[in-house]
Amino acid sequence: MDLVSLIGTILAFLVIIVGTLLKGSSVDALLNPAAFVIVICGTLAALLVQTPGAVLKRALAMLPMVYRPPQHQPANLISRIVGWSEISRRQGLLGLESQIDAESDRFVGKGLQLLVDGTEPEALRGVMEVELETREHSDLLAARVFENAGTYAPTMGIIGAVMGLMAVMQNLADPGKLGHGIAAAFVATIYGVGLANLLMLPMAARLKGMIQKQTQMREILIEGLVSIAEGENPRQIEAKLQGFTP
Repeated sequence: MDLVSLIGTILAFLVIIVGTLLKGSSVDALLNPAAFVIVICGTLAALLVQTPGAVLKRALAMLPMVYRPPQHQPANLISRIVGWSEISRRQGLLGLESQIDAESDRFVGKGLQLLVDGTEPEALRGVMEVELETREHSDLLAARVFENAGTYAPTMGIIGAVMGLMAVMQNLADPGKLGHGIAAAFVATIYGVGLANLLMLPMAARLKGMIQKQTQMREILIEGLVSIAEGENPRQIEAKLQGFTP
């Protein structure tokens, strides 16, 4: 569990609640079913119209990564690649066959399989780079779902506020309802702007950062596997791959 992200999410809700209290209002003022339906359901409806089902499914699958991010450890990966290089020098490429089944990452397993099969270095690089670009594109599309939600939510909030004001205008003859009605109208704006800037947009940025790190890890892997296929010395491979790390 990533405590920083969890604390940030909790703080986002506290900011709205405490800010409301400090402004002299009450928490009950934030509870508005109509605003919830307009902003949350409206944003979801817009996403469903825009987003293919497969992309939406991938986005939902990536959501837990915000709070349970995958571990990106370039030094550990480089150490493993150097170990594979040493095995290949002692036992040949077929000596790496036992390493394939031990890999839980399908991308790593595919690269090792191509290496064991004796694929030419440039052909191996080409196959793996196509796989890399495809995965990166798919993941970025999924991350943009949250970015798009952050775009639609404030607009839905404005729609909710306008609809609330329309209801207020219909009750001008009853001054006692005006204050409550206007306050309720702007709750939708709080929902929309808060959802976008405290949750959706930060989540999208966080996921994009993770995708970038994952891409870097895969680039290290590709370069390492190609170097093994070319028969480079393990120490040379290690020195080359160290260039990917700060």
